[in-house]
Amino acid sequence: MTGSATSRPARTWPLVRVVLVVVVVAGLVLDAVLHLDLAGRYGPVRTSVLSQADLFRAEAAVALLAALLLVVHPRRWTAAFAAVVAGSALAALLVYRYADLGPLGPIPSMYEPIWYGRKAAAAVAEAAALLAAVLLVTVLMRRSAPARSR
Repeated sequence: MTGSATSRPARTWPLVRVVLVVVVVAGLVLDAVLHLDLAGRYGPVRTSVLSQADLFRAEAAVALLAALLLVVHPRRWTAAFAAVVAGSALAALLVYRYADLGPLGPIPSMYEPIWYGRKAAAAVAEAAALLAAVLLVTVLMRRSAPARSR
């Protein structure tokens, strides 16, 4: 085999990593923008401690933090953090779409058994960010494995 055949995968990994980081960051930023845009509507949904708007704003802030960390320091732990953020947001969206849990301590009842454009867009952004972040963790683990065995 020639040197060019073996060097192609070495050049492909950085491109794969960049594409995955871009997908994760785009998904998290879109999720944050949608949550910030929707937050105002959910101010009346509240307990004595928190409103759904508060939770939407907090989720947006954490999503932006995860995106920023991944851009500044693209490592396994930042990709894993992004996966947790995207996955928890998607899980909350799906749970409250399909289950009426009522209020849970300081968390208001956020049951909303409908789909609409922004909610579907948030679900797609969160799912894409989650999948890309999990793949990124895997790619970063594989790329660092040979370095540890030396």
